[in-house]
Amino acid sequence: MSTIARRGIHFMQRLNSAKVSAALLENGQSRVIDASLTLIRERAKLKAKLVRALGGAVATSSLLGVPLGHNSSFLQGPAFAPPRIREAIWCGSTNSSTEEGKDLKDPRVLTDVGDVPIQELRDCSVDDERLMSVIGESVKLVMEEAPLRPLVLGGDHSISFPVIRAVSEKLGGPVDVLHIDAHPDNYDAFEGNIYSHASSFARVMEGDYVRRLLQVGLRTITPEGRAQAKKFGVEQYEMRTFSKDRPFLENLKLGEGVKGVYISIDVDCLDPAFAPGVSHIEPGGLSFRDVLNILHNLQGDVVAGDVVEFNPQRDTVDGMTAMVAAKLVRELAAKISK
Repeated sequence: MSTIARRGIHFMQRLNSAKVSAALLENGQSRVIDASLTLIRERAKLKAKLVRALGGAVATSSLLGVPLGHNSSFLQGPAFAPPRIREAIWCGSTNSSTEEGKDLKDPRVLTDVGDVPIQELRDCSVDDERLMSVIGESVKLVMEEAPLRPLVLGGDHSISFPVIRAVSEKLGGPVDVLHIDAHPDNYDAFEGNIYSHASSFARVMEGDYVRRLLQVGLRTITPEGRAQAKKFGVEQYEMRTFSKDRPFLENLKLGEGVKGVYISIDVDCLDPAFAPGVSHIEPGGLSFRDVLNILHNLQGDVVAGDVVEFNPQRDTVDGMTAMVAAKLVRELAAKISK
């Protein structure tokens, strides 16, 4: 267990030993949640005003960090990813241009509204159901400030459920989802946890949030994973057939007739030769260029996205996976902005 998690548990034990009333605890939780949402709201308003003042932007990517790792079934290191990704985005070893020529230093391409204070909320004993709601409300606050569109930095993959739910609810209808991952993350409740990072897409598909879910890069599908995909009508594309599927996957056209396209990229979709800094190392994955070809060639209005499951605690000493995650964020930002 991490030091941060132990600190939160000890805090709650002290509250319990002091016999703090449920009403007092609820009041404190609500105040911390309100303060957290106020910070996101005001930062989004400020950034959106700047973008609108510059003019000419139809859509602008806005980074929102969600440093959550406790729903991981193995390691909690993804909680530390958002600041490392930001550091790598602006690392002096590269410039601010994306491959398609957009300049990330232009606020009309990329802004940043900060992080949802996950650990502070957990320190106040906010449970997962309420925590998911706070994440979703934070996403909606970003979306309320045109032309901002949320680009979420995980965190483990459990965050995709509240984010996709919020995007669909805010837009008023379902979206198509492109999910690039080594794993389908569709267990009904992995190890009894309905909010597990291995169950996020079961939660997504239970609602009316998604019309089509395409899962690409899979290479560890259990019998339950296949049964769940059949139940929810998920389109699964495995690495063992990628050479056959490549022409289709590199020419996707999504989002017509719905509210747009959501892209979720788990860094472990990549072969570990490209990204060793992940919790669940699974050989035989996509190359980095495979992912970019799929992303660059996709036709559709990308309304939001996330990059998740980078684990800085397992990265190389030179931060190679941090740079890989940052590059994914950079290119996804370029895809969203227009």
